Amino acid sequence: MPSPEPREKIHWIAKLEGRFHGLRERLARRSGRKPTVVPFAGYGGEDWVRVLGRVLIVPPRKHGPDGEPASVRGWRSFLGIPVGFAPVAITIGGVTHDVVTDRGGVIDVVLPARLEPGWQVFQLSVEGGATVEGRAFIVAADVRFGVVSDVDDTVMVTALPRPLLAAWNSFVVDEHARQPVPGMAVLLERLSRTNAGSPIIYLSTGAWNVAPTLTRFLERHLFPSGSMLLTDWGPTHDRWFRSGKEHKLTNLRRLAEEFPQIEWLLIGDDGQHDDEIYTTFTREYPSSVAGVAIRRLSPAQAVLAGGRTAVDDHTAAGVPWVTGDDGAGLAERLEDVGLLR
Repeated sequence: MPSPEPREKIHWIAKLEGRFHGLRERLARRSGRKPTVVPFAGYGGEDWVRVLGRVLIVPPRKHGPDGEPASVRGWRSFLGIPVGFAPVAITIGGVTHDVVTDRGGVIDVVLPARLEPGWQVFQLSVEGGATVEGRAFIVAADVRFGVVSDVDDTVMVTALPRPLLAAWNSFVVDEHARQPVPGMAVLLERLSRTNAGSPIIYLSTGAWNVAPTLTRFLERHLFPSGSMLLTDWGPTHDRWFRSGKEHKLTNLRRLAEEFPQIEWLLIGDDGQHDDEIYTTFTREYPSSVAGVAIRRLSPAQAVLAGGRTAVDDHTAAGVPWVTGDDGAGLAERLEDVGLLR
């Protein structure tokens, strides 16, 4: 008789986090509050869809006189209670699939579906409750170009790498006070418009908690719609905190495997580890990279970010590797190397 496989060891801090959220969930349910699905923009191919979302028990959202969601401090994004191992029904193309969230309440599943290219919608519900609408960008089989863009200090000024400022920007700053990096919305819109049907992926080490806030920020500042790949803050089963670098590399590798025909333009900044991450990915998947564009932080931003990462000489990388101070500077360099028309 084969011996049973050993159970995965869970870090004690992860167990403590689970008990804490479990207590919050029980108290919320006793007061009559119910879980809901918060969908995130996903993506898919000819016959599959990657569905992303999270099941939370959320506090009521305040609205302004015009009916729009009221501006909120960042910390309110973290008040939702994640519901782990919740049953979720996802209906795509008339077919309903039953899935279960992970222990952090996150939905991240690939489901079979044949949908037309472009933005498509589907329905999600938890525990038989109200249905909400999710969406995903379906990539046509003949698409050969895509964009992956970092968020913090690439499209939005955050000075994220320095811990205290990261906490300030994430938990305190009003969402309407966040500022876009000059010219980046125009650059990404040009890339989207001149490469019709190409996917845009916003890849960030930010928490899923801020996805709704980030979506509103991008819409307010006229960035093109794109799928989002964020992460679940907090401990994993074997460590105190998740690795942001590993999160980005894992998703880049996944995109390369899912869309082997696509060459990606990778956009980031020199205030974190984007240059190192993109160098590693380009070495591993050279045929999946159209080029790399690195935004240089200003001296003041570099100080706030805890320093500037040196951008190495990439003349031997085999793909165009450009830098610029803002969206306009990157656009000019991308035009020079033929990646922007």
